[in-house]
Amino acid sequence: MSARPEPADQPAVVVAGDALVDLTPARTADGAAAFQPRPGGSCLNVAAGLGRLRVPTALLARLSDDRFGDLLRAHLAASGTRLTHALPASEPTTIAAVQLREDGSAAYSFHANGTADRGLRPEHLAALPDGGALPAGTALHLGSLGLLLEPLASTLDGLIRREAGRRLVSLDPNVRPGLVTDRAAYLRRFAEWVALADVVKASDEDMAWLHPHEPYEAVAERWLASGAGLVLITFGSQGAWAIGRDARVHVPAPAVRVVDTVGAGDAFTAGVLAHLHHTGRLSRDGVDHLAAGELARLLSYAVDIAADTCTRAGAQPPYRYDGAPTPV
Repeated sequence: MSARPEPADQPAVVVAGDALVDLTPARTADGAAAFQPRPGGSCLNVAAGLGRLRVPTALLARLSDDRFGDLLRAHLAASGTRLTHALPASEPTTIAAVQLREDGSAAYSFHANGTADRGLRPEHLAALPDGGALPAGTALHLGSLGLLLEPLASTLDGLIRREAGRRLVSLDPNVRPGLVTDRAAYLRRFAEWVALADVVKASDEDMAWLHPHEPYEAVAERWLASGAGLVLITFGSQGAWAIGRDARVHVPAPAVRVVDTVGAGDAFTAGVLAHLHHTGRLSRDGVDHLAAGELARLLSYAVDIAADTCTRAGAQPPYRYDGAPTPV
């Protein structure tokens, strides 16, 4: 199956959700502790990763007019991500303070009260091209803080309910437990979103929080039964696992020198969507009934993209201008 070309002005993917700045640990010239601002946010990371993997992509988010907002716009533009769906905002940029553990994995604390990205409301969508209507054939990806922070969460809830069934919908919870104020309400909403999605990606940490003491295979099978066509679970250095209608596959992660794991899961998601795009499967029908070999190639590509990202500080997925997957 070969990729279908899109019109020059039409994105293959619209990523809707959070866009923020990570303050990552650094050192000053005299060795004092400091923080370096880096572009971040799960959805912004996915959008930038897709742009770097040569997938026509637009980020649907409110970006502040402050200096951090300028940093995000410059990062997206340099990554090849379109700003056609970026909305201007006067509120400050959301900040995530990053704490790196000894193994390079990251923990976050968020400063998001009254910030630009979380302020997305339904009326803002009307200011988008074509009044917010997505082009036919364009996939939609959502997740992370967009599922948690109001009014953004309710706006995206309306968007996914409107678009489900019309196009491929991709979902990544990327759970931030410290921001969940009502666990039961979050789980109810997430279950509804899973039933509307075609591709669902989660990490082993997500699964442990969402469904503690339950085997991930059983949860994934339940998500498939509710309507998803493809479920992917990542295990950090232990690789990734996927299940579709006809096959389930695990692939190991390549050994790399890890600087940090910031943005690795988002890079994996970008790799999945990029592989589907480049192989002509970025559609609801395209993810149904993937054979074992097809699943293995998709997973291997996405795991490689995630591992490459871990070799650099911050969420910096690779540019792969000549590394598109072979059509399957």
